[in-house]
Amino acid sequence: MPNLVHPRFTQRNAFRPALLAWYSKHGRDLPWRHTRDPYAILVSEFMLQQTQVATVLSYYSEWLRRFPNFDSLAAASESDVLYAWEGLGYYARARNLHTTAKAVVSRGGTFPNSIEQMRQLPGLGRYTANAIATFAFDQPVAVVEANIARVLARLTNLQWPIDSAAGAAKVWQIASQLVPKRDAHAYNSALMDL
Repeated sequence: MPNLVHPRFTQRNAFRPALLAWYSKHGRDLPWRHTRDPYAILVSEFMLQQTQVATVLSYYSEWLRRFPNFDSLAAASESDVLYAWEGLGYYARARNLHTTAKAVVSRGGTFPNSIEQMRQLPGLGRYTANAIATFAFDQPVAVVEANIARVLARLTNLQWPIDSAAGAAKVWQIASQLVPKRDAHAYNSALMDL
């Protein structure tokens, strides 16, 4: 894989430490950043799909109070799940989250830490699986959402539109080249907050 990132940009003594220093002062204090519980992170990632952080904040804690783990969510009726989701919209996310909880419980109750196994669960695509891998298990994998794509495209002077297939592929490639081996969760959170 060719390196798309200019060597000056990737210097370990420049970009990453500066980003993490900025994040320690200016990063958002979000409840899902205070846990490594795959269930709580999965809930946040499903809620954050197509929904602003401010809206999710008003639902997240109540959801975890009502359904604190995979077992409680799997045991709930679909109508209870949809009622708790009311106001977040895109109800397919709630159904997929419910189905995922049932799948996890049926497989012994432990959420997989393998990205490949995660992607076999309903509603978990590349982004969501990578987000859980990095935020729950601190795996050094790229996480690319809209904000990160814009930041990396600007910082690397990407020549393809980020909403094109080629541009998206290049952004994922760049992000993968930049993610550190340690503290990937903090690095990815910092990029999201830029």
